Amino acid sequence: MNDTVTIRTRKFMTNRLLQRKQMVIDVLHPGKATVPKTEIREKLAKMYKTTPDVIFVFGFRTHFGGGKTTGFGMIYDSLDYAKKNEPKHRLARHGFKCWSWQEEMKCLAVSQQWILTEIKLSWQKIYGDCTVVLHSGQINSVKTQMMGS
Repeated sequence: MNDTVTIRTRKFMTNRLLQRKQMVIDVLHPGKATVPKTEIREKLAKMYKTTPDVIFVFGFRTHFGGGKTTGFGMIYDSLDYAKKNEPKHRLARHGFKCWSWQEEMKCLAVSQQWILTEIKLSWQKIYGDCTVVLHSGQINSVKTQMMGS
């Protein structure tokens, strides 16, 4: 990262209930493109003397005209607390293991059709490195039962 990129934090608060520190992050990058989140995480890890794997940053918006980007960041006390409290799509973006909706079905062991479709749809909404593998036979059976035939 170049020296012309400056990271400032504001509205810093310690959230003891969720074992994390949360803050608004301002990134000043005049004359340069938006800074990647991985570089922001590395710089925050140096500032707060922690490792980048417990830092989660999201919601960055570049101001009109460029040069300044604002987002939100959280630093967890440990990786276990992060896995417990972070949404699944953010964990998938960090590269942690992501279940498929079929595995969640086996864990829940439910038989009602509407619960099956709700779980399937919720897993399809996860963004990141996790991909949902759907078998054609299961899709057809769900569609025919949803349509009532």
